[in-house]
Amino acid sequence: MESTAATSAEPGAITGAISSAPTTDRVKIDTNEFLSFKIGTEEYGIDILKVQEIRSYEPPTRIANAPPFIKGVVNLRGVIVPIIDMRLKFNIEQVRYDSFTVVIVLNIGKQVVGMVVDSVSDVLTLMPEELQAVPEFNSAVDGDHLLAIGTVNDRMLILIDIEKLMTSDEMGLVSSTVH
Repeated sequence: MESTAATSAEPGAITGAISSAPTTDRVKIDTNEFLSFKIGTEEYGIDILKVQEIRSYEPPTRIANAPPFIKGVVNLRGVIVPIIDMRLKFNIEQVRYDSFTVVIVLNIGKQVVGMVVDSVSDVLTLMPEELQAVPEFNSAVDGDHLLAIGTVNDRMLILIDIEKLMTSDEMGLVSSTVH
């Protein structure tokens, strides 16, 4: 089968060849270390180099007329940080805040952003053979921010291009020219 090359100058973007064979689709990405976390029953991963710190969840100050997934802002050592609830962003129906709920504080360009997740698991190093291409979805599913599917033993991680997600027009948080 014929391969197609996908190239991009953006950090974390898919930069390798993607085979069109469904069971052997492999991708090459710029990083191989990911912070894994859970949202609902699914496990996700983001580039560890985008993570500034992990904090326990504290209710943020609400912002009027903000989309439901923007919970508000917190003051982090003098920096006002918008807080995004990823469960709401990804349409996970049951949103609960408990002792495992954390905020992953990210550096996206020159902006600091916090994202609420159910729990943080660990930092994983994924080898190229552990990465699969994301299946194509119809236009109802926005998969532009998905990098790959990582598989480690019996675990499957949905790898997110967190910079692309946070700089999307829908989020309205960070200018995409900040890179």
